Amino acid sequence: MSFIETSIEVAGRGREIFDIIKDMERFPDFMPDIKSVKVLEHIPGGTMTAWESEIDGMPISWTEEDLFDEQNLRIDYRMTEGDLARFEGRWSVTETPGGCEVRLTVDFDLGIPMLADVLGPVMEQKVRDNSLMMLNSIKRRIEEA
Repeated sequence: MSFIETSIEVAGRGREIFDIIKDMERFPDFMPDIKSVKVLEHIPGGTMTAWESEIDGMPISWTEEDLFDEQNLRIDYRMTEGDLARFEGRWSVTETPGGCEVRLTVDFDLGIPMLADVLGPVMEQKVRDNSLMMLNSIKRRIEEA
């Protein structure tokens, strides 16, 4: 089991940033590691989405439930099926004096205890790198618009 938390400062308005994060189907347009995101269903307060990603050439796919907290600019997500035993976390946008802090947490479990000692640290770094790529992509999208 691993928990990764990354954040970045973005010179933008909270609602604008939140709306970009919420529009996950557009992620492949500006995030190189995200191959596809498709909204499967609109549910009360959120969506069910199917994801295809790639980490160092390794394809990963999953379906997740995304719950939108519009008032607090937060999205809680939880894998409902996919390649890992557990994959969940949160996007949050917090106003700061210079713009906003965008935070992404990922809590995951490979589900293979025998490989966790060997692959765990490598996978943690890959997930951290991927999370930072996503945050930097959002930053560029906002600040270069």
